[in-house]
Amino acid sequence: MIIGHIGARKGSKGVVGKNFRDMCGKPLIDWSLDQLLESGRVGAVVVSTDSEEMYDHAVAKGALDIGLRPAHLATDDAPKWGVWQHALDAAEAIVGASRAFVDLDCTSPLRLAEDIDGALDLFEKEAPDMVMSCCHAGKNPYFNMVEPDPTGALRVSKPLPGGVWARQNAPVVYEHAASTYVLDPAYLRSAQTIYDGRVIPFVMPAERCMDVDDPLDWKIVEFLMKDRINGTA
Repeated sequence: MIIGHIGARKGSKGVVGKNFRDMCGKPLIDWSLDQLLESGRVGAVVVSTDSEEMYDHAVAKGALDIGLRPAHLATDDAPKWGVWQHALDAAEAIVGASRAFVDLDCTSPLRLAEDIDGALDLFEKEAPDMVMSCCHAGKNPYFNMVEPDPTGALRVSKPLPGGVWARQNAPVVYEHAASTYVLDPAYLRSAQTIYDGRVIPFVMPAERCMDVDDPLDWKIVEFLMKDRINGTA
């Protein structure tokens, strides 16, 4: 059994009500929720939310009836890890033991179904504690990211002996893309944070990893989604 999960709080400071706001014809959450419900590999889907409206909507579409998220997991600073742990326990209480826990971030709606399959394939092949979506970083701390030293003068963030003078010669650096995760349930239960165990990257194109955090993000993602729907992307 593979359990699919989406976390969707009703509160949002950057874009008010974004998780249930219409994005190209359906609520933002549905771009991710539908991917889980339509996957032939995900056996059960759970939505963790403090919104009665989103909860009723998700259950009506086929998500497990686990109740609303506890209040201590519905604050601005509630850790994603604790939300995942609660959702895993609540889902397994209904459907039994699972062999993988898949989380899709509903604010990253541009992933494709093939990205979910790719992350699951990597998890099954490599047997890590966790697969985490990443994209190649736009800036590299060994090459073109700088920070001030104690005098205020700029220095390369992670200098190497002799320096790095061409981007292709710098060590590979990824951005953590909050899009798609696959976890070993035993690891999720025992670890305290994401990076306690063996976490490996599932590399996605940057344009499919875009996250809606502010009004400009919304406009960009909506534009790209319209292009995809219209067949021009």
